[in-house]
Amino acid sequence: MAHYLLAHDLGTSGNKATLYTLDGKLVASRTCPYDTHYFNGNWAEQSPQDWWKAICDSSKALLAAAKVSPADIAVVALSGQMMGCTIVDKQGHCLRPSILYCDQRAGTEAARILSRISLKNFYKIVGHRVSPSYSIEKLMWIRKNEPKLYAKTCKTLCAKDYINFLLTGTFATDFSDASGTNAFDLNTMQWSQKVIGIAGVDGGMFPEAKPSTEVLGTITSQAAQATGLKEGTPVAVGGGDGSCAGVGVGCIKPGTAYNYLGSSSWIALTVKKPIVDPQMRTMNWCHCVPGYLHPSGTMQTAGSSYSWLKNTLCDVEIEAAKTKNVSPYVLIDQAVKNTPVGANGILFLPYMLGERTPWWNPNARGAFIGLNLASSREDMLRAVMEGITMNLGIIVGIFRQHVPIKAITVIGGGAKSAVWRQMMADIYDCRVQSLNFLEEATSMGAAVIGGVAVGQFKSFDVIDRFIRVEHTAMPIPENRKRYRKIMPILEKSYRALVDVYEDLAAL
Repeated sequence: MAHYLLAHDLGTSGNKATLYTLDGKLVASRTCPYDTHYFNGNWAEQSPQDWWKAICDSSKALLAAAKVSPADIAVVALSGQMMGCTIVDKQGHCLRPSILYCDQRAGTEAARILSRISLKNFYKIVGHRVSPSYSIEKLMWIRKNEPKLYAKTCKTLCAKDYINFLLTGTFATDFSDASGTNAFDLNTMQWSQKVIGIAGVDGGMFPEAKPSTEVLGTITSQAAQATGLKEGTPVAVGGGDGSCAGVGVGCIKPGTAYNYLGSSSWIALTVKKPIVDPQMRTMNWCHCVPGYLHPSGTMQTAGSSYSWLKNTLCDVEIEAAKTKNVSPYVLIDQAVKNTPVGANGILFLPYMLGERTPWWNPNARGAFIGLNLASSREDMLRAVMEGITMNLGIIVGIFRQHVPIKAITVIGGGAKSAVWRQMMADIYDCRVQSLNFLEEATSMGAAVIGGVAVGQFKSFDVIDRFIRVEHTAMPIPENRKRYRKIMPILEKSYRALVDVYEDLAAL
């Protein structure tokens, strides 16, 4: 009997292969990095061949490190970066580098879609705004600018779908990745012929969409030789990284919510029906858990703003951290404790790279507001953390207009900070809890999906074997009251600067 689950997390910076036991223990993990090619200002591409090499190398390294026989692997399941565009021919050969989610070259194509359908109607179909970030806009760009390659295209795939093809020989995607293409109708759970027609692309290029928990196929002899895995090992359909993270953090039923706090940050829920925000500030994705959706609101620069803070204002903490052999962020937390809630009247707008939720303004920029001659560096440190958290608090408020939120589980690097967790509890006005694993949610989610796919697990409730709550922060009433007064001022500050942002962008 096979005893292990092999999960691959095919991310932006590399692939992480992780091995779990059936009772939820992390055995070992290995990461293989690959490069991203950034050029032309806002273009970003990766080589799918680099993905495959990372999959092969990390699989072999993991099996060797764990001293596990390939015959003991019950299933292979992938989580992957979403919203990309990887075009392949009939044989599955890549025709060009993959265009990544962060690539913004398809602005003209996005405008073309909006010239043919209102944003409101588009949002009601796919659950997202029109944007160059999504797959169908990128495919439109290829059709216009690289017609010879477009003519050879058989399928457009997301990252994990390309790897799944190389593992099994089958073209397919899952509902979660399909919902990140801007071509999938969340109301019918089918490819939207209306949107595809408006885009003017070939609908046959989109692969069959399946539940994440289906077995896509088995490891071929060629893939077995390349990866070191056993021929015939089942491969699950898997899912997009955001939805896999929802599984890995235990956000698997209505009434659950989580907050990923890394370089970017998002808050996501599990619901039965799409959350249709009249202002279209939040997005809807399909969940990897069949029958559910996974709405989210995403901010661009959460941890990135915090990292900027460290590198710009925290030379003292950086040097002291070397002496004390601790993270500079531990010392920043200590400094933040020395200034009161509200940072003595300083606000920080955390829009260092534009903003998605709630403003959807690529020209928004960061700002300190309220500085005076008595302001301290510690005040500024707290203001940055509070600004990030209050922006996320706006997202929580949007979702609360549709569903109750009584608790939020936080993961990612920011979840390590007890100061930040308390700040979240006070601003979100709910219980905030962190888990024993803060960086493993996506691979853990993929592993559970794989276990369900091959019948090792009866339901997603098995995630309780993998995770446990380690820390809980409850709202402090006086802090909560203070933040309720400050948050409207932060929103008012952003709106007051919108024209300034536009003027700056025009320089």
